[in-house]
Amino acid sequence: MAPQGEIPLAANILGTIGTVFWCVQLVPQIIRNYRTKSTEGLPAAMMFLWSVSGVPFGVYAIAQQFNIPLIVQPQCFCALCGVSWAQCIVYGRKWRAWTATLVLLALFAVFAGVQAGLVFAIRPAYARGIEWPVLLIGILAFLLLIGGYFPIPFELLKRRGRVVGIDFIFLGIDWCGAFFSLMSLVAQTEFDSLFGTLYALCCVIEMTMVISHLIWRVRTKGIRKRANEQGMSFDESEEGKEWQAKGWDVGASLSIMFSRSRLGGEEEPTEVMEEETVQTSSKNMVPNAVV
Repeated sequence: MAPQGEIPLAANILGTIGTVFWCVQLVPQIIRNYRTKSTEGLPAAMMFLWSVSGVPFGVYAIAQQFNIPLIVQPQCFCALCGVSWAQCIVYGRKWRAWTATLVLLALFAVFAGVQAGLVFAIRPAYARGIEWPVLLIGILAFLLLIGGYFPIPFELLKRRGRVVGIDFIFLGIDWCGAFFSLMSLVAQTEFDSLFGTLYALCCVIEMTMVISHLIWRVRTKGIRKRANEQGMSFDESEEGKEWQAKGWDVGASLSIMFSRSRLGGEEEPTEVMEEETVQTSSKNMVPNAVV
C-alpha cells in the first residue's frame, strides 16, 4: 500500500477528535488506580503490550504519512499505557514506586530509540516501492495491541462475566477514540485496511466487555438487592460470595494441573482442590469502581 498523499480536511478533523480521546483515555483509569491503590482485575500484561505496541504503531503511522493527529496518537497511547503498567507493578506486585519509575523511563528511552531507528531504516526502502517492511511493522503493531486484550476473557470467566478493576469511563473514551480514528481512515483518500480492522476490533471487544458486565448485573440483580436490604455490598454478602466463587479461574486450574504433574500424576483429594479454587476465587473478588 502506498503512503497517503493529500489528506482531506474531514480526515484531519476526525483524526484530531480520535486523538483527543486517545490522549486522555487512560486518565480515568490511572486516577482510579491511584485512589484505590489497587489494580486487581486490570491485567498488567495488557497495559505492557499496549505500551509496546505504540512503537510499531508510531512507525507505521509515520511511514504511511497518516494525518498528524494519527501520528501523535500512538505516542500518547504508549505513554499512558506505560504509566498504567507501572501502577500495576507497584500496587499489584508491590514494587517500590521509584524502582517502577526508573524502569518505565528506561523503557520509554528504548521505545523512542527503536521507533526513530525503524523510521529511518524503512523510509528509504519504502520510497523505492519496497512495502513488506512497513507491512510487517503494521502487522506487529496489530498483533501487540489485539494481544493485549487476551487476558480479558480469562478475567471475565473468573468473575462470571463481571468486569472488575477496569474503569468504564476509560472504556467509553477508548471506544470513542477507536471509532473516530476508524472514521478518519475512512475519510482519507485511501483506506488503510490493516489499521481500519484494528480500530474496528477495539470497538467490538470493548462493547463486548460492557455487555458482559450488564449481563452480570441482570443475573445478580436479586442477590444485590437482598444484600442492599441487609446493608451490605454484593461482595460482603455470603450469597454474593458463593455465587461469585463459582467462576472458572483458569490460572488456578492450570496451577493445580501443573502441580499434580510435578508430583508424578498423583491425585489430590477432591475436597482440597475445591477448597483451593474457592479460596482463590474469593480472594480475587474486588468491588468495581463503577457498577
